[in-house]
Amino acid sequence: MKISEKENYILIEPLEAPVVDFVSLLTQRHAEFETKNVTVSLLAYHNLQKEEVMGFLEISNAHQMNNKSFVLVSNAITIDDLPEEIVLVPSLREAEDLIQMDEIQRDLGV
Repeated sequence: MKISEKENYILIEPLEAPVVDFVSLLTQRHAEFETKNVTVSLLAYHNLQKEEVMGFLEISNAHQMNNKSFVLVSNAITIDDLPEEIVLVPSLREAEDLIQMDEIQRDLGV
């Protein structure tokens, strides 16, 4: 798992692991980044399935309860296939924009 510190979020990318293993590792290490906005790039997984993305639901919910953004990035699956609790965008640029909008809303108390 590769973790990169960005301006207002942490970018997490898998290193040659199946999605299930990546979710497990991310869950185990959640305490390291639970107070930061997180973008998880799933762009390396070209054949991503809905069931695999659903593995991120629990960690996504926990993260959002801390008033922090948790955004998945993938162009292999559409948001229409997922529950609204999972935030998924097709590009890193859109993830950055979404986190920036979330931060503005939190600052305004919306």
